[in-house]
Amino acid sequence: MASEVLKVALKAGLTNAESVLINGVSGHTYTVLSISLCETAGAAETFDLYIDDDGGGTDYEIYSDQALGANETFIHNDKIVFEGTDHLCAATASSANVDVVVSYLDQTL
Repeated sequence: MASEVLKVALKAGLTNAESVLINGVSGHTYTVLSISLCETAGAAETFDLYIDDDGGGTDYEIYSDQALGANETFIHNDKIVFEGTDHLCAATASSANVDVVVSYLDQTL
């Protein structure tokens, strides 16, 4: 039975280690509606946001070295679609403290 469920993924304290924001599952299609990144440590930062193809290490950059000012919020509100076991991932360039909120639609057949 097909389903469409609105979901949210939360990540507190994004730092320079890769963080999987949405861990794709076979048979699912994901439509990202918005992503909010908020720098909370008072230090300017940059971040990468990307799709990890099939969770296998081939990354397709959505943002690369995107600036994020001290105590500022970056909003992405264009749709991003990915399928199956792909992952939506993010990381900062250095040790940081960035909170991430992802709103998305999870569809199954």
